[in-house]
Amino acid sequence: MACAAARSPADQDRFICIYPAYLNNKKTIAEGRRIPISKAVENPTATEIQDVCSAVGLNVFLEKNKMYSREWNRDVQYRGRVRVQLKQEDGSLCLVQFPSLPV
Repeated sequence: MACAAARSPADQDRFICIYPAYLNNKKTIAEGRRIPISKAVENPTATEIQDVCSAVGLNVFLEKNKMYSREWNRDVQYRGRVRVQLKQEDGSLCLVQFPSLPV
């Protein structure tokens, strides 16, 4: 594990992952929703999540062929995940208004 500690927070594999199921108000917590239904949206796509994160100034990239492990539906609509950078190379926050994401 010493190797993992030496990696920079700015490495893309250290970005946090957001799957559409985390934000989907049609999912239960057992199915993968991670936020309250009142804050969730109906059937978000990974592209929409990427657009919103980019619009607020976060460094993001889309992995189109990734699937959430609890997602039983293999349709293209449900594919993808978004990787978001929260910390810079020196460990400081990229945007102070987002110390963590609510997922």
